[in-house]
Amino acid sequence: MKSLTISSAIAEQVEQILALDQLCFGGIWSKDGYLREIDSPNASLHLLWLRDEMTKEEKSPAPKLIGVGCMWSIVDEAHITLLGIHPQYQRQGLGMLMLNSLLQEAKKRKLHHATLEVKTSNIKAIQLYEKFGFQVAGTRKNYYPKTGDDAAILWLNRLDQTDFQLKLDDYWQQISDRLKNRYSILLPKR
Repeated sequence: MKSLTISSAIAEQVEQILALDQLCFGGIWSKDGYLREIDSPNASLHLLWLRDEMTKEEKSPAPKLIGVGCMWSIVDEAHITLLGIHPQYQRQGLGMLMLNSLLQEAKKRKLHHATLEVKTSNIKAIQLYEKFGFQVAGTRKNYYPKTGDDAAILWLNRLDQTDFQLKLDDYWQQISDRLKNRYSILLPKR
């Protein structure tokens, strides 16, 4: 069986983060960019790790980085800047897990709103964000310089409301139920 953990990124993990960035985003951020995120008190860079569980006699291999998510705290707003899952592990609910983790962090920081940009052609990602209550607020034309793709601007209000925390708890349960047959150890409920 396998186990999942989410941790905050540290500088020694940047090479692994860059490799995942290349797979998920085609190299959107540089090494210096990730190091700035790690060092910034206003940023939260979360990593999702997968580890094969071994018997006591076997040596456990190093965990594999399979997900990355980043959020900036700006005044009372959480700006989600990255959310990516390794292509081999997509469509399992791990994006929900990472988004839930970032929104829980936003709640801990007592932020009231969340926003993000996503390619208008990335329908699966937009559906994930809408499931959490994000709504399309507009479009940024030619937002992605490498491709010229437009970005949808999504907003989520009322992070500070009790009903939103209940929604996050409900999604956490859905995620846990979806993943429990595939992974032996899940993260503790926040």
